[in-house]
Amino acid sequence: MNGLNFREINERNEFLRLSPFAAKAAQSKGRETPIEECPLRTVYQRDRDRIIHCKSFRRLKHKTQVFLSPEGDHYRTRLTHTLEVSQIARTIARCLALNEDLTEAIALGHDLGHTPFGHAGERVLQKLTGHFEHNEQSLRVVELLEGGTGLNLTYEVRDGILNHRKSDRPQTLEGMVVNLSDRIAYINHDIDDALRAGMISGIPEECAEGLGRTHSKRINTMITDIVTNSAGKNTVCMSEGTAALTEKLRQFMFSHVYLGSVAKKEEAKAENMLEMLFHLFMKRPEMMGDDAERRIAAYGLQTTVTDYIAGMTDRYAVALFREIYIPKGWYKY
Repeated sequence: MNGLNFREINERNEFLRLSPFAAKAAQSKGRETPIEECPLRTVYQRDRDRIIHCKSFRRLKHKTQVFLSPEGDHYRTRLTHTLEVSQIARTIARCLALNEDLTEAIALGHDLGHTPFGHAGERVLQKLTGHFEHNEQSLRVVELLEGGTGLNLTYEVRDGILNHRKSDRPQTLEGMVVNLSDRIAYINHDIDDALRAGMISGIPEECAEGLGRTHSKRINTMITDIVTNSAGKNTVCMSEGTAALTEKLRQFMFSHVYLGSVAKKEEAKAENMLEMLFHLFMKRPEMMGDDAERRIAAYGLQTTVTDYIAGMTDRYAVALFREIYIPKGWYKY
């Protein structure tokens, strides 16, 4: 037993059981900084573990998915969204005989750079800096920011994290799986949250008829369609019909939930708060901590402030704003 190298066994097994189109750990393009191989885990398993154990991943539990500060325990956060994406993606990857470890690592890391307060925070940083994309920031987190030096992940995981949005084209089929799974997850769990909040009473009949009338049925329909439509092919995609219904459902959510709904009414306050903090840190960078000087020297002032804001959780941003701008009561007896 002592002479066995389980990583090598797993690597060999991948060539036997995975699709010829799957990414194989032994054929990875590797890391920017080479390291000694683990005797137990493949490179993609190691990347998954590095992501799960990093601080940026833990902070996702206190970052908004869609609804700011909901009064309820069952609304999604950025962390629960990430876990739902991971589970959907793993199911698809397993059915298509793709590399489940690579798929999981990409899914778990895809939103590490997302801002506090969801896309409201992203809009603020886009306005103030001229360019900010959360997928690019997620890549920045794993390449440079996490732990001060980044996570030194493999090329394939980094590519999947960068290209997880609808308009992007990942280099691996596993990355394509996460790209689609992200869309499946957020559309369906946002419908579930919106129904719970009483913001909508249902979905368009055409979508209900074609995709399903329940949360689980719709997800199952979409996953089954992808697997059926992609099996044995060097691509991962939905059929035209299911893709059209999914897009119709997405547009329905934009018009009824994502833009102008009652659950979004606090976003302007969040945006103003982040903007004030941004300008404050630009004037007083020492408030970003003891390491601010080093980061400014390495990346520049504006980029350092952007990194600092993007890394905040919702509650940390609120607490910091309160501490800086809200007067405290005092008593003298």
